[in-house]
Amino acid sequence: MNYRLLLLVFLFPTLAWGAEEGVNLANTAWMLTSTTLVLFMTLPGLALFYGGIVRTKNVLSIFMQCFAITCLVSVLWFACVYSLAFADGGANQGWIGGLGKSFFLGVGVDAVSNGIPETVFAAFQMTFAIITPALVIGGFAERIKFSAVLWFSVLWLLLVYAPVCHWVWGGGWLAKMGFMDFAGGSVVHINAGVAALVAALLIGKRRGFPTTLMMPHNMTMVFTGAAMLWVGWFGFNAGSALAANGSAGMALVSTHMAAAAGSLAWMALEWVRHGKPSLLGMVTGMVAGLGTVTPASGYITPVGGVIIGLLAGFVCYHATQIVKRKFFIDDSLDVSPVHGVGGVLGTLLTGVLAAPALGGLGYAPGGSMAAQIGVQAIGVVATIVWSGGLTYLIFKGIDAVIGLRVSTEEETDGLDLVFHDEKGYNL
Repeated sequence: MNYRLLLLVFLFPTLAWGAEEGVNLANTAWMLTSTTLVLFMTLPGLALFYGGIVRTKNVLSIFMQCFAITCLVSVLWFACVYSLAFADGGANQGWIGGLGKSFFLGVGVDAVSNGIPETVFAAFQMTFAIITPALVIGGFAERIKFSAVLWFSVLWLLLVYAPVCHWVWGGGWLAKMGFMDFAGGSVVHINAGVAALVAALLIGKRRGFPTTLMMPHNMTMVFTGAAMLWVGWFGFNAGSALAANGSAGMALVSTHMAAAAGSLAWMALEWVRHGKPSLLGMVTGMVAGLGTVTPASGYITPVGGVIIGLLAGFVCYHATQIVKRKFFIDDSLDVSPVHGVGGVLGTLLTGVLAAPALGGLGYAPGGSMAAQIGVQAIGVVATIVWSGGLTYLIFKGIDAVIGLRVSTEEETDGLDLVFHDEKGYNL
């Protein structure tokens, strides 16, 4: 008899229970950590990053929007969105999940998903659902009604995020085609980037754009938020392996390399063009590298991460110039050129850099680079069309009922005082 094993079972009955129920405790511990890291990306990471870039009179409005979205999405995720994204949809399985897991029905202590408690899996996926609409607010920052943000978040989560999430990660039609999106290139970044672009076009420019200089009011805050995003992104990408294994480790290193390479590429471009590199440029390049590597992170090696990061820095830098300086679109915080363009680039590059000949981890049996790029392109187009079309209808509907944009006087006074009767600074 193995007395050591018997003693272990006696002293740690939960360990034995976990093994019997098919729960891997190491994986569970890592996923609990990853869940915390991804939530940390929104609060406080994204809130500080966005809040520092806007002007002083609007910093609290960004904080309020991020915080309120976190609360709203959490309750909606529990009520029905988790079920719509991941439950069996029956006859509609290819397009949307069912309501069988609404209010976490059946997601109890004993429920297991992917070798971890289903509660942990649901919570991890909830943090992705939180940050995606929070990213979108960067497209219309400093000029939208707070009530409109709340309504948009509810409707967009139900009508846009839930279906796309199901298509890719819930066993939907893209998943069946073999679409590769390890951690959210289409589900998160293309989705949010397209929505932000539509929002910026519909709501219109801020007063004074592009002639008035609108500099970040607090670069220390921007840097702090950006650093938090970098750290949290390890949970975002490496956590998407759903296990504490080599795949998670490779995703983490590839993610880190892409962030570093994207930041250096953006810095170099600014240095050449303007004679001096900026901190805002470096951290934006980092975000571009992270967003672009997200769909590929679990399918490539660190060499692929460096390639993606360099391309992301170059492409997204020029995309920001085109959006703001050529088309004069006031995407306030560069969501569409960084997250949207980066998401498209990374999703397509996944089909290339996953090739074993390039050091990638390969395709599905019988797959080829050409076929995979075709599937990736279908996923990109489908996400753009769905997100763009539904976002347009959602915003037009909200505008017809309660209105989207604040008045000229309210925009001048700032959203902090107008909607929250508070100021970010009382010095």
